[in-house]
Amino acid sequence: MRQDTFPKKTQADAVDAAVAQWQSERPDLDVSAKEVTARVMRLSSLFGAAYARSFAELGLPDGAYGTLVALRRAGSPFQLAPSELARARMMTSGGMTAALDRLERAGLIARSPHPSDRRSTLIGLTGPGRELVDKAMEAHAAQEQALLAGLSDAERRRLAELLRKLLLSVDEAA
Repeated sequence: MRQDTFPKKTQADAVDAAVAQWQSERPDLDVSAKEVTARVMRLSSLFGAAYARSFAELGLPDGAYGTLVALRRAGSPFQLAPSELARARMMTSGGMTAALDRLERAGLIARSPHPSDRRSTLIGLTGPGRELVDKAMEAHAAQEQALLAGLSDAERRRLAELLRKLLLSVDEAA
């Protein structure tokens, strides 16, 4: 949908300005997809900055939330193999090892022998790690609610449906 087909009451943003400039400079190009992609990228940046501030207030080490929350979501006893964590975090095994070393030094996780594979270990949340990730998740959920405060419940549901559809189509194409 072209920018000029939106109701006039919609407030313009920086993306509208960029799209209009491209339409003026390169009318031969269809840049209408930027109305979605540029907003998704900008929102990602803004969301990431908001999350980082919330986690910093809790003293959560940079980048640790994703690993801790993966362990917490795994359910009791809150343990996963390093390879499962690396997959969940989309990290290399070397990067995951370094991240786990930092979390272990901070006392947030502990390594233990895998009961059914002597060559492997399990990574588990410590008591302080579970307390911290639970506080972080509460702050994260509140932050997400605040970030979406400008949308009604119906708008949130519709946006979620559209984003799911988009993500599935992009994932399938990748």
